[in-house]
Amino acid sequence: MIPSRVRPRVRAGARATAVACALLCLGQAAVTTATASPAGPSRPSAPAVTRAGLDPALVAGRGADVAFDEQEAENARTDGTVIGPDRTPYTLPSEASGRKAVKLLPGQYVEFTLPRAANALTVRYSIPDAPGGAGITAPLDVSVDGRHRTTMTLTSQYSWLYNQYPFTNDPGADLLHPDWWLAECACVPSATSPAPVFDKPFRPTRLYDEQRLKLGKTFRAGEKVRLTVPAGSAAAWTVIDLLDTELVAPPHVERGAVDVRLLGADPTGRRDAAPAIERAIALARRLDRPVYLPPGTFRVDRHIEVDDITLVGAGNWHTVLKGRQVRLAEPAPDGSRHTGVGLYGKPASEGGSRNVHLRGFAIEGDVRERIDTDQVNAIGGAMSDSTIDGLHLHHTKVGLWFDGPMRNVKVTNNVITDQIADALNFHTGVTDSLAHNNFIRNTGDDGLAMWSDKTGDARNVFSRNTVQSPTLANGIAIYGGEDITVSGNLVADPVREGSGLHAGSRFGAEPFTGTLRFTDNTTVRAGTLDLNWKIGLGAIWFYALDKSIDADIRVTGDHYLDSTHNAIMLVSEYGVKDRYGIPAVHFKDIRVDGTGNSVLSARTKGSATFENVDARNVGAVGVNNCGSFNFPATGSEFALTDLGGNDGGWLAPWLLPNTVTCDDRPPVVTPPEPTPWP
Repeated sequence: MIPSRVRPRVRAGARATAVACALLCLGQAAVTTATASPAGPSRPSAPAVTRAGLDPALVAGRGADVAFDEQEAENARTDGTVIGPDRTPYTLPSEASGRKAVKLLPGQYVEFTLPRAANALTVRYSIPDAPGGAGITAPLDVSVDGRHRTTMTLTSQYSWLYNQYPFTNDPGADLLHPDWWLAECACVPSATSPAPVFDKPFRPTRLYDEQRLKLGKTFRAGEKVRLTVPAGSAAAWTVIDLLDTELVAPPHVERGAVDVRLLGADPTGRRDAAPAIERAIALARRLDRPVYLPPGTFRVDRHIEVDDITLVGAGNWHTVLKGRQVRLAEPAPDGSRHTGVGLYGKPASEGGSRNVHLRGFAIEGDVRERIDTDQVNAIGGAMSDSTIDGLHLHHTKVGLWFDGPMRNVKVTNNVITDQIADALNFHTGVTDSLAHNNFIRNTGDDGLAMWSDKTGDARNVFSRNTVQSPTLANGIAIYGGEDITVSGNLVADPVREGSGLHAGSRFGAEPFTGTLRFTDNTTVRAGTLDLNWKIGLGAIWFYALDKSIDADIRVTGDHYLDSTHNAIMLVSEYGVKDRYGIPAVHFKDIRVDGTGNSVLSARTKGSATFENVDARNVGAVGVNNCGSFNFPATGSEFALTDLGGNDGGWLAPWLLPNTVTCDDRPPVVTPPEPTPWP
């Protein structure tokens, strides 16, 4: 049986998530422990370039085409300790790319070899929180071939959240919602006598952050980049997850544009640049020219409204809009209690903005807690007939949260990391729009989402994006809509309360209509354990909660690699199991390489067809068919049709059309590492 779970509806920001539940109560000390390799120098010095922790050949042609090379720390030379693999939430390995990382004590190092020439790098890391929360800072020494030396100042001020949704920065906090059902005790604490006691900190999450560094010169392929924790570090330990290295182009100059410095903008970041940028926008609109944001850091502590304007930076490594989060004296009309750096279109209720083009700069926020009523997103409002290209969005609540109705926005070639909630959400009547070739890592909610809240989204496409390590919810989620396409994406390492690819009739979304296409996507290490239900999800999962999912649904060419539980799941809430279902889904040309449980878990009424669905390394029975749990004598309420070419023996004749094979929690068989398909 599947207990009911409801995510509360919120305004002006990311949706509230389902009640976060864990299998274990873990203190912060427990988070630092995992299966570990012995200390001592290890690993070859040759570069091991990966994509989402995989051999790039396994994901060729899928995910974002990025300028940097990814190297996992566990593949590098180190005298530290490899932690993981582990997919248990609230642990350092579970939130690591590839589900492994390297733990360094003061004095220890990890050393990478440059695969190509590079002059900039990004380090993904974790250091402990302060005992009372609010984070610490600690140094990390960076050297290249022992000559070029600099020191990064790492911080945990933007990581380490705790407790139940919407989370807290206080590791000593009592339960935020003692009247919510908790998986840890299988009870409602406030209604239980004696009341259960949970270890503190309760449910530590969002354990990682990342930081970029320009090296000041270009280094050749083969040179060594060593990250060393100084002996006197304030951090008891430093975990290095990965290193991205990149050859950054020289600053771009936009000829004929209005330079914000000429209107008084300070590129040193010491003075508020927002008024000068607004003056430059006003002048550029009169002259019909773009606005140029030259190299530098421009302090912006509030929203700047953009409409019928082009803003061009020198490149997202060179131009930064950086702001502090500011508490408002009184809540804004939309409910916001804070403001911060952001570029916003006009509200849809005022007609929205049009013809906005943002290109080639970074937005660096200061968001350290999740308050769903706060509009503290990097990009917001409504922007029709607009483009957002080549930005780097960091430390805001949501990278891009569009409140429609609006149409024809193209979000391309952006890097969006370390968000408190979603990376991007097409919310309420966003139509004819595209998110393509974006790289996303470490979101606190869905990486990419379309939410047909009150007004349906339509004819939108998510294509060739990479989404890594969402700590909550899904890599890519579609909540209702008409004629939606999700194609060519790469999703890796979802942690909890979601999985890789998701279509859900939930959160009050308008129904699915027309077509829904999932085409040529790859997931890896998805198919998570749902901590409330305590059952395994699918790498792709369909969920009928508010209504049936009744559209022309076709899943074609997807690859599901190393799924923790199931590759495919179709499910309805137990309380509505006889009202809603998933009438028909068509799967074709699918590869399943490794499942801890099954290829298909069906927990709803409905049907599916399968053609050329090949599977290997399946941990349990190929089909776990529970239907809608009525178990009639005629068989399951979920029917399967074999259209031929389904290799691997997973769709055996005795399973067809609707044999009940219902095992609520089959044992997990850890699959081997994915390998090339013959």
